[in-house]
Amino acid sequence: MSESLLDQCRSLASRAKAASRSLASASGAAKNDWLTRSAEALRANVETILDANARDVAAAPEFGLTSAAVDRLTLNPARVDQIAVALEEVAALPDPVGEVIEGYRRPNGLDVTKLRVPLGVIFMMYESRPNVTADAAALCVKSGNAVILRGGKEARHTNLALHAVLADQLDASGLPREAVQYVGVTDREAVGLLLGMPEFIDLAIPRGGESLIRRVVAEAKMPVLKHYQGNCHVYVDAKADPAMAVSIILNAKAQRPGVCNAAETLLVHRDIASRFLPDAAEALSKVGVELRGDEASRAIVPSMTPASAEDWDTEYLDLILAVGVVDDLDAAMSHIARFGSGHTETIVTDDLRAARRFVTEVDSSAVLVNASTRFNDGGQLGLGAEIGISTDKFHARGPCGLRELTTTKWVVFGNGHLRG
Repeated sequence: MSESLLDQCRSLASRAKAASRSLASASGAAKNDWLTRSAEALRANVETILDANARDVAAAPEFGLTSAAVDRLTLNPARVDQIAVALEEVAALPDPVGEVIEGYRRPNGLDVTKLRVPLGVIFMMYESRPNVTADAAALCVKSGNAVILRGGKEARHTNLALHAVLADQLDASGLPREAVQYVGVTDREAVGLLLGMPEFIDLAIPRGGESLIRRVVAEAKMPVLKHYQGNCHVYVDAKADPAMAVSIILNAKAQRPGVCNAAETLLVHRDIASRFLPDAAEALSKVGVELRGDEASRAIVPSMTPASAEDWDTEYLDLILAVGVVDDLDAAMSHIARFGSGHTETIVTDDLRAARRFVTEVDSSAVLVNASTRFNDGGQLGLGAEIGISTDKFHARGPCGLRELTTTKWVVFGNGHLRG
């Protein structure tokens, strides 16, 4: 173990802890000022950011990135502007810090209040998604938390350029510069060292491939907010509108296939399969989606590739879709219970009873009726930028925005009260 690396990590984490204490009492106006300044600075420095991003994209083949991963990595002027807009949207959201969740006076005269407060220091690890650098910083600072960022080496130059812009605005807004720090060393040992510092870091959030998440879960000495996979399903019920169902699966699979809320499996009720699948297959094939079907679906659309046992478990993050025909709603829900990852599931149906059973019995972070799986997203659900979508059940589930980055504190005022 490198002693100097250990010292670097401990210094970084301890400075983040000190910054978190200042942030806990920072005004909403100061935090919003930083967000606004940062958005303006991102736009002003777009050429510098894109130059850094071009270096990373050019080196992508060295890291064996898939086409979907390269898409997540690549920035252009519109995407940089989207990052800036996301910061402005976070600035417009209510500040959760100090929110009174409940308050009352006890019979003995004690005034009891339950408040929303920051978690402290958040260690954020992520891959191939430079927008997360800004999203995570924005959400953490707005919710009163210091953040330590560690992006993947494939996006190193982009992340460093984005971090420099964000960090440069902290002093001007009266916030501690150490509130947003980036782990610049590429040594993987640094991650393990930081994960072993619960005295400084209060929560670890890995956002990336399953190997990263499993490593963090195995090594972290602090709580971890995670999702392992986004193996999302669209179920087309017997009483679905076929045209609506085609448009929903097309959007859920192909609108942006390399994201965690994209559909990976299409399940179709046997009674509608012969009417629905030919049109769905034609629409999906036109946009380049490879269909991998079970025996029943291939009997209707013979051009499908035979599905293997592994296909039902796979998060493709690509233009590939597993297709299965099921006997009824119960069979669809059983399939989802067996193969789903607890992320996002959709039912397409005009049957209110079926819809109610689906949303009640399917156990996922988001369950939708007659809508694309792509709506399980912090921005789409009104949370602003999200720090990730958790498939955990504690302490947060689904898109994690500002409130999910806080905890609670009991505050009690007395007047010389003593317990008998």
